Amino acid sequence: MRKLTYAQAISEATVQCMAADPSVFVAGQNVDDEKGTHGTTREAFDAFGPSRVIDVPNSENAFAGIALGTAAAGMRPLVVHTRADFMFLAMDAVINLAAKWRYVYGDTAGVPVVMRGVVGRGWGQGATHSQSLQSVFGHFPGLRVAVPATPADAKGLLVSALRGRDPVVLLENRGLYSLEGEVSEEAVPVPFGKGRVARRGEDVTIVAASLMAHEAERAAGLLAEVGVSAEVLDPRSVRPLDSGLITSSVARTGRLVVADTSWAPYGFSAEVAAIVAESVPGALRSPVVRVTPPDCPAPVSRPLEEAFHPDAERIAHACLATLGQDGSTLQGLRPVTAGFSGPF
Repeated sequence: MRKLTYAQAISEATVQCMAADPSVFVAGQNVDDEKGTHGTTREAFDAFGPSRVIDVPNSENAFAGIALGTAAAGMRPLVVHTRADFMFLAMDAVINLAAKWRYVYGDTAGVPVVMRGVVGRGWGQGATHSQSLQSVFGHFPGLRVAVPATPADAKGLLVSALRGRDPVVLLENRGLYSLEGEVSEEAVPVPFGKGRVARRGEDVTIVAASLMAHEAERAAGLLAEVGVSAEVLDPRSVRPLDSGLITSSVARTGRLVVADTSWAPYGFSAEVAAIVAESVPGALRSPVVRVTPPDCPAPVSRPLEEAFHPDAERIAHACLATLGQDGSTLQGLRPVTAGFSGPF
């Protein structure tokens, strides 16, 4: 199978879905720019022009309402947020209308608004440009929320979103756009709520979302050098969450580490820990360990940012802690995002 970057996979899914369905249109800040949102929208602009790939001003709140209205009228908007942090401005329309549409109005057709949000670290993104919002959006029933970690899933989950009838939030870590992987030429949907086993293992289960799935795989490589077999699970989507995949793995390994790009309190890592505690409490041989950023806003300085965000070494040390082992022999690794130059 041919290889594409994460960005190319999103671009291809967008073009294929727009070609197949004239009701699909793209809107967002700088989607028509030469760089085209990390290379994900320019191809669509070149193919379909400004009538279907629409540059919008800084108006997240207003445009969320416009997108919802077009979806209610039969269109399929794909709204792109180059900074997921500013999706907070769209929360009223997304949470109070889109997520509740079927429940409040009895409209089984729903409003298929699809929103892409760019998240994650970089060259010093700071406190208001690097927040991961999966637990925020995942809290509300009526939304589908996904965090694709591979090029194939970035394409497949977007295809599912643009073919479905639900409002969807897709959160993409900017550190993944240059990542290469095998991707089908066809527009093959990847279902929401079906996780992926990224690496098989026997001693400890690592549940890791988005960029952390790759750091977890690197951690598993470190652990293998000291005789520890780690299983890495990539949830793909956080709502719905493949709880069966997680609990069956933990029931076998007896240990759980959860790695996330967002904070521990009330977050994705807390939800995974709760599911295991409720479903297979007797399987745990040691307490759950969560690997997340410190409980404070992200710094701007590059060295401080490097220290702030979780990485493979921290995940590996957490796994060893569940096994009661010392991690002094682990060799260091550079973070996956070391080559990102920013800003767009």
